[in-house]
Amino acid sequence: MQSTALPDRAIVTVSGQDAQDFLQALITTDLGQLEEGEAKPGALLTPQGKILFDFLVTRDGEAIRLEAGADQADGLLKRLTMYKLRLPITLTVTSPAAVSIRFEETPGGYRDTRFAGAGHAVYRVYGEDTGTTATDEYERLRVASGIAVAGSDYALQDAFPHDVLMDKSGALSFKKGCYVGQEVVSRMQHRGTARKRVVIVTADAALPPTGTPLTVKDRPIGTLGTVIGRSALAIVRIDKAGQAMASGEAILAGDVSVTLALPAWTGLEFPAEADEASA
Repeated sequence: MQSTALPDRAIVTVSGQDAQDFLQALITTDLGQLEEGEAKPGALLTPQGKILFDFLVTRDGEAIRLEAGADQADGLLKRLTMYKLRLPITLTVTSPAAVSIRFEETPGGYRDTRFAGAGHAVYRVYGEDTGTTATDEYERLRVASGIAVAGSDYALQDAFPHDVLMDKSGALSFKKGCYVGQEVVSRMQHRGTARKRVVIVTADAALPPTGTPLTVKDRPIGTLGTVIGRSALAIVRIDKAGQAMASGEAILAGDVSVTLALPAWTGLEFPAEADEASA
């Protein structure tokens, strides 16, 4: 069975009888809804509601495993240690960690629920240092599915969960009660104030590099994230993008004309008019 080894991954494991209760009060994911064999997205937010760390959450027996980028490992461990106080839990970190991807169900694999809405089967396997390190297939699928990740598509402490579709991917709970940043997240949800969203960018020519602004009449509306040939992800002001699309104005990445699409699995649509109040 073909697998792809992912580079630069880390795992922070929270174990002990209070592990779930400890994390339930901190992170965005509702652990009460986390099933065995699932890898669900989640985040630890700042009190102001921005993403401080992003990760995938799985069960490892009675422990909870947080898979994050290796560059987040030390910071995530320190932040969890700060909240731990005298609770009878143990925090351990493995960095780098052996994480691989398979595109069919496999014993011991965890179904990455982010891809399910887009109709793709992706399984994460832990502890096996096998598979090629060429991640092109996985990255192409991630871009085509509209799944953003920190570092490649947005900077930590700079994006709200709604910006990167966590409200649609199952990463946010609006029912489990308080967690860090929950008040801001709830307010954005109920007021419908999210204007920045991840979009899929396509072009007839090769796209410029990550970080290139997307513009309408020389005015920026977003920035390219992961770029793979003629496709990319970007976080954009969807109201301004929708206004440009409705009026037939060109949207450019550098000097390349592009087309934007919201991931179909989100059910979102581009507004036809820009919201000047949140400009």
